[in-house]
Amino acid sequence: MAEAPLLTALHAGADRADAVTVDGRTCSYEELLGAAGAVARRVAGAPAFAVRATASLETVAAVVGGLLAGVPVVPLAPDAGAAESEHILRDSGAQLVPVDFAERADFPAGAHSAEAAPIAAAAHSAEPAAGATPYGDAALVLYTSGTTGPPKGVLISRAAIAADLDALAQAWQWTADDTLVHGLPLFHVHGLVLGVLGALRTGSRLVHTGRPTPQAYAAAGGSLYFGVPTVWHRVARDEAAARALAGARLLVSGSAPLPAPVFRDLRALTGHRPVERYGMTETLITVSARAAGERRPGAVGSALPGIATRIADPVDGVGELQVQGPTLFDGYLGRPEATAASYTADGWFRTGDIASVDPDGTHRIVGRASTDLIKSGGYRIGAGEVENALLGHPAVREAAVVGAPHPDLGQEIVAYVVADGVSAAELTDFVAAQLSVHKRPRTVRFLAELPRNAMGKPQKRLLPPV
Repeated sequence: MAEAPLLTALHAGADRADAVTVDGRTCSYEELLGAAGAVARRVAGAPAFAVRATASLETVAAVVGGLLAGVPVVPLAPDAGAAESEHILRDSGAQLVPVDFAERADFPAGAHSAEAAPIAAAAHSAEPAAGATPYGDAALVLYTSGTTGPPKGVLISRAAIAADLDALAQAWQWTADDTLVHGLPLFHVHGLVLGVLGALRTGSRLVHTGRPTPQAYAAAGGSLYFGVPTVWHRVARDEAAARALAGARLLVSGSAPLPAPVFRDLRALTGHRPVERYGMTETLITVSARAAGERRPGAVGSALPGIATRIADPVDGVGELQVQGPTLFDGYLGRPEATAASYTADGWFRTGDIASVDPDGTHRIVGRASTDLIKSGGYRIGAGEVENALLGHPAVREAAVVGAPHPDLGQEIVAYVVADGVSAAELTDFVAAQLSVHKRPRTVRFLAELPRNAMGKPQKRLLPPV
C-alpha cells in the first residue's frame, strides 16, 4: 500500500493562488510543485543534499523537493560561518544544491500518492549509494546549536513530522481556513517543520514576513501567528502593531520561555493569551497549551496526544523532564553512542531540561539542567523564575540568571540585566520581595545587551565571567 503523502494540501487537487508567500513573493501550490519537482529530479538518487536555508521560496521548494524524491534535506543557516558550514557538510556528507525557483518539472500522475515515490525516469535509473545509508528513514537532518560540542545531525522522519503536525493541528484547532504568519528562520523545527510543513499539511495559507518585525506582523492580517519571545517582546513594545493582532485567532510562542511580563502585555494589547509550547530538535513539539484550554504565564501546557512525559528523580516536584512518543528523532547521524546516551535504560528520552508538572498535567519548564538549575544553600532554584521576577521591574528590558561557584553556598545567583536607572541593590531587593529571600541575586551585572542566537535564545555560555 502506498505511503500517504506528508504534505496533503499539495496533493488535495485544489490549488490556491496565494498559497505561500515568503518575503513578498507569492506562489500557488501548482507553482511550488513544479519548482520542487525540478529539485527532486536533480537530487534523485543522492544520499542527501544540503540547501542554504534563506527566507525564500527557493528554500521551500528545496525541502518539498527532497520530500518528493525521498532524499534527506540538510538545511544550512544562511549566516553560518565557514567553519560551521564545513563541519555540517563534512559530517552529513551532503552536497550543497543551488535552487532556481523559476525552473519547473512536471509532477507525474500517480506520484500524488506519496512524496517518497521517485518522480522522474532519472530517479528510477539512479544508482543507489554503496552500502547501507546512514540516514535511515530521515526526511530532514537538522543540526543542533552545538552548545555542548560540535553540532550533531538530528535524523527526523516523515512519520515523526506527520505525527507532530497532526497533534498540533488538533491542539491549536489549525485548519485550512487559517492564515499562518511568521518570520522565523527556515533551518529550525519552529520555522521549517511547524512554520512551512505545517501549513502545507493543514492547507492553511502561509505568509513568511522575511524579517519578523512588529510592522510586518501587523500588516500580514493572519489568524495564526508564530514567534519567539524576542519577537513577541518587540511586538508588545509597539502598541499599534500589537493592537493590530487583535483580530487574530491564536498567538503561539516557543523556542524559549516567554517572560511573564510579555505574556501580560500581549494579553492587554491584543486581547489574546499566548499559547506556549515546548519541544526540542530531537523530539519536535511534545507539550503545548491548547487553543480551547487555559493558558497561564510560565506554563507550556500538557502533553500532546500520543506523548508521555515524566519527571525523573524529582525533588520538591522538580526534576529532569523525560519523554516518549512518535515524534522523537531516529538518532544522531553517525553517533550511535550519543544516541544511546540520550535515552534512559527503560527507553525514555532525556531532554536535559528541568521541569515540574502541576496536578492538572500542566508543565512548567525551569530551564536546562546544565545552566538553569541553581543549587544554592541547599535550595534548588530555577533561573527562569528569577528572570521573570527581574523582568517584572519596569526598568529591566532583558535578564539572564546563572549560578556561579560560591565557597559557602555551593552556587550563588548571578543576574545579568539590560536596564536603565536602577541599581543592583534595588533589583536584589525587588526580587526578594517578589520571591523567597533565598532566590535573590547575590551579584548583578549590567550589560548593553544579552548574547542571543538566531532564535532569540540567550546564550548563557557567552556571558562575561562574574
